[in-house]
Amino acid sequence: MFAYLSGKLVQKEPTAVVIDVNGIGYLVNIPLSTYSALPGPNLPAKLLIYYHVREDIQALYGFATLAEKELFLLLINISGIGPKMAITILSGASPEQFRKRIITGDVKALTLIPGIGLKTAKRIIVELGEKMGKVDDALPAESGPITNQVHGDEVLKALVSLGYRRADALSAFRKAIQELGNDATVEQYLKSALNKM
Repeated sequence: MFAYLSGKLVQKEPTAVVIDVNGIGYLVNIPLSTYSALPGPNLPAKLLIYYHVREDIQALYGFATLAEKELFLLLINISGIGPKMAITILSGASPEQFRKRIITGDVKALTLIPGIGLKTAKRIIVELGEKMGKVDDALPAESGPITNQVHGDEVLKALVSLGYRRADALSAFRKAIQELGNDATVEQYLKSALNKM
Protein backbone atom coordinates (compact mmCIF):
# COMPACT_ATOMS: atom_id res chain seq x y z
CA MET A 1 0.00 0.00 0.00
CA PHE A 2 2.79 2.44 0.93
CA ALA A 3 6.02 2.54 -1.11
CA TYR A 4 7.48 5.63 0.55
CA LEU A 5 6.56 8.79 2.45
CA SER A 6 8.00 12.16 1.53
CA GLY A 7 7.32 15.28 3.57
CA LYS A 8 8.51 17.42 6.47
CA LEU A 9 10.16 15.74 9.44
CA VAL A 10 8.14 17.05 12.40
CA GLN A 11 9.53 14.88 15.17
CA LYS A 12 12.69 12.78 15.30
CA GLU A 13 13.60 10.17 17.91
CA PRO A 14 16.01 7.21 17.72
CA THR A 15 13.18 4.68 17.33
CA ALA A 16 10.45 6.66 15.57
CA VAL A 17 9.74 9.79 13.56
CA VAL A 18 6.69 11.79 12.56
CA ILE A 19 6.53 12.94 8.95
CA ASP A 20 4.01 15.58 7.89
CA VAL A 21 2.68 14.75 4.42
CA ASN A 22 0.21 17.40 3.24
CA GLY A 23 -1.02 18.11 6.77
CA ILE A 24 -1.22 14.48 7.92
CA GLY A 25 1.35 13.29 10.48
CA TYR A 26 2.55 9.73 9.97
CA LEU A 27 4.24 7.96 12.90
CA VAL A 28 6.97 5.74 11.46
CA ASN A 29 9.10 3.24 13.40
CA ILE A 30 12.76 3.28 12.31
CA PRO A 31 16.10 1.58 13.04
CA LEU A 32 19.03 3.59 14.45
CA SER A 33 20.80 3.55 11.08
CA THR A 34 17.88 5.41 9.52
CA TYR A 35 17.77 7.85 12.43
CA SER A 36 21.40 8.78 11.74
CA ALA A 37 20.72 9.26 8.03
CA LEU A 38 17.75 11.60 8.48
CA PRO A 39 18.00 15.41 8.61
CA GLY A 40 16.93 17.52 11.57
CA PRO A 41 13.32 18.46 12.44
CA ASN A 42 11.34 20.70 10.06
CA LEU A 43 13.43 19.63 7.06
CA PRO A 44 12.28 17.56 4.05
CA ALA A 45 12.68 13.79 4.45
CA LYS A 46 11.83 10.65 2.51
CA LEU A 47 11.50 7.12 3.89
CA LEU A 48 10.89 3.80 2.17
CA ILE A 49 7.89 2.26 3.94
CA TYR A 50 6.66 -1.15 5.04
CA TYR A 51 3.01 -1.15 6.19
CA HIS A 52 2.41 -3.83 8.84
CA VAL A 53 -1.18 -4.93 9.48
CA ARG A 54 -2.41 -7.42 12.06
CA GLU A 55 -5.80 -7.92 13.69
CA ASP A 56 -4.79 -5.80 16.66
CA ILE A 57 -2.26 -3.38 15.16
CA GLN A 58 -1.35 -1.25 12.17
CA ALA A 59 2.13 0.24 12.02
CA LEU A 60 4.51 1.90 9.57
CA TYR A 61 8.21 1.01 9.41
CA GLY A 62 10.59 3.32 7.57
CA PHE A 63 14.04 2.93 6.05
CA ALA A 64 16.63 5.29 4.61
CA THR A 65 17.94 2.76 2.08
CA LEU A 66 16.62 -0.07 -0.05
CA ALA A 67 19.19 -2.44 1.48
CA GLU A 68 17.72 -1.82 4.97
CA LYS A 69 14.17 -2.44 3.78
CA GLU A 70 15.05 -5.62 1.92
CA LEU A 71 16.89 -7.02 4.93
CA PHE A 72 13.89 -6.14 7.13
CA LEU A 73 11.57 -8.04 4.76
CA LEU A 74 13.86 -11.08 4.84
CA LEU A 75 13.97 -11.02 8.64
CA ILE A 76 10.21 -10.81 9.23
CA ASN A 77 9.72 -13.90 7.07
CA ILE A 78 11.68 -15.95 9.62
CA SER A 79 9.53 -17.75 12.18
CA GLY A 80 9.64 -16.00 15.55
CA ILE A 81 10.90 -12.65 14.24
CA GLY A 82 8.38 -9.83 14.02
CA PRO A 83 8.81 -6.24 12.83
CA LYS A 84 10.00 -4.94 16.22
CA MET A 85 12.72 -7.59 16.49
CA ALA A 86 13.75 -6.95 12.88
CA ILE A 87 14.12 -3.23 13.67
CA THR A 88 16.27 -4.11 16.69
CA ILE A 89 18.49 -6.30 14.50
CA LEU A 90 18.84 -3.51 11.92
CA SER A 91 19.73 -1.09 14.71
CA GLY A 92 22.61 -3.33 15.78
CA ALA A 93 24.39 -3.64 12.42
CA SER A 94 24.39 -2.19 8.91
CA PRO A 95 23.00 -4.45 6.15
CA GLU A 96 26.58 -5.04 4.96
CA GLN A 97 27.79 -6.05 8.44
CA PHE A 98 24.76 -8.29 8.95
CA ARG A 99 25.28 -9.97 5.56
CA LYS A 100 28.89 -10.76 6.49
CA ARG A 101 27.75 -12.26 9.80
CA ILE A 102 25.28 -14.50 7.98
CA ILE A 103 27.79 -15.57 5.31
CA THR A 104 30.47 -16.36 7.89
CA GLY A 105 27.98 -18.03 10.27
CA ASP A 106 28.89 -15.70 13.14
CA VAL A 107 26.41 -16.95 15.76
CA LYS A 108 28.18 -15.14 18.60
CA ALA A 109 27.79 -11.70 16.98
CA LEU A 110 24.07 -12.31 16.42
CA THR A 111 23.48 -13.36 20.04
CA LEU A 112 24.87 -10.00 21.18
CA ILE A 113 21.72 -8.37 19.74
CA PRO A 114 19.08 -7.94 22.48
CA GLY A 115 16.38 -10.61 22.22
CA ILE A 116 18.38 -12.97 19.98
CA GLY A 117 19.21 -16.25 21.68
CA LEU A 118 21.37 -19.09 20.40
CA LYS A 119 18.50 -20.98 18.72
CA THR A 120 17.18 -17.87 17.00
CA ALA A 121 20.67 -16.89 15.81
CA LYS A 122 21.20 -20.34 14.29
CA ARG A 123 17.78 -20.24 12.65
CA ILE A 124 18.55 -16.82 11.12
CA ILE A 125 21.84 -18.10 9.68
CA VAL A 126 20.24 -21.24 8.25
CA GLU A 127 17.23 -19.48 6.73
CA LEU A 128 19.08 -16.46 5.35
CA GLY A 129 22.30 -18.18 4.31
CA GLU A 130 21.12 -18.88 0.77
CA LYS A 131 18.74 -15.94 0.45
CA MET A 132 21.20 -13.18 1.23
CA GLY A 133 22.52 -11.64 -1.98
CA LYS A 134 26.29 -11.48 -2.05
CA VAL A 135 26.43 -8.27 -4.07
CA ASP A 136 29.45 -7.04 -2.13
CA ASP A 137 31.46 -9.90 -3.71
CA ALA A 138 30.79 -8.29 -7.08
CA LEU A 139 32.18 -4.91 -6.10
CA PRO A 140 35.79 -4.10 -6.91
CA ALA A 141 36.93 -2.96 -3.47
CA GLU A 142 35.52 -2.29 -0.01
CA SER A 143 36.66 1.31 -0.35
CA GLY A 144 34.39 1.81 -3.37
CA PRO A 145 31.36 4.11 -3.17
CA ILE A 146 28.60 2.72 -0.98
CA THR A 147 26.09 3.67 -3.69
CA ASN A 148 27.36 0.64 -5.64
CA GLN A 149 25.87 -1.64 -2.98
CA VAL A 150 22.45 -0.05 -3.48
CA HIS A 151 22.89 -0.07 -7.28
CA GLY A 152 23.89 -3.73 -7.16
CA ASP A 153 20.84 -4.67 -5.07
CA GLU A 154 18.56 -2.84 -7.51
CA VAL A 155 20.17 -4.32 -10.62
CA LEU A 156 20.05 -7.89 -9.25
CA LYS A 157 16.46 -7.45 -8.12
CA ALA A 158 15.47 -6.19 -11.58
CA LEU A 159 17.23 -9.04 -13.39
CA VAL A 160 15.75 -11.70 -11.09
CA SER A 161 12.27 -10.20 -11.54
CA LEU A 162 12.78 -10.53 -15.31
CA GLY A 163 13.27 -14.26 -14.83
CA TYR A 164 17.06 -14.60 -14.81
CA ARG A 165 18.74 -16.84 -12.23
CA ARG A 166 20.47 -14.94 -9.43
CA ALA A 167 23.87 -16.51 -10.19
CA ASP A 168 23.64 -15.45 -13.85
CA ALA A 169 22.49 -11.96 -12.84
CA LEU A 170 25.42 -11.61 -10.45
CA SER A 171 27.89 -12.69 -13.12
CA ALA A 172 26.46 -10.16 -15.59
CA PHE A 173 26.58 -7.42 -12.97
CA ARG A 174 30.27 -8.15 -12.28
CA LYS A 175 30.97 -7.74 -16.02
CA ALA A 176 28.95 -4.50 -16.08
CA ILE A 177 31.10 -3.07 -13.27
CA GLN A 178 34.27 -4.06 -15.13
CA GLU A 179 32.96 -2.31 -18.23
CA LEU A 180 31.48 0.84 -16.67
CA GLY A 181 33.55 1.32 -13.50
CA ASN A 182 32.17 2.58 -10.18
CA ASP A 183 30.21 5.68 -11.16
CA ALA A 184 27.47 4.42 -13.49
CA THR A 185 23.76 4.75 -12.78
CA VAL A 186 21.41 1.85 -12.05
CA GLU A 187 20.00 2.16 -15.59
CA GLN A 188 23.48 2.00 -17.15
CA TYR A 189 24.47 -1.04 -15.07
CA LEU A 190 21.17 -2.75 -15.94
CA LYS A 191 21.54 -2.13 -19.70
CA SER A 192 25.12 -3.38 -19.66
CA ALA A 193 24.18 -6.46 -17.62
CA LEU A 194 21.27 -7.29 -19.94
CA ASN A 195 23.61 -7.13 -22.93
CA LYS A 196 25.78 -9.73 -21.21
CA MET A 197 23.03 -12.18 -20.26
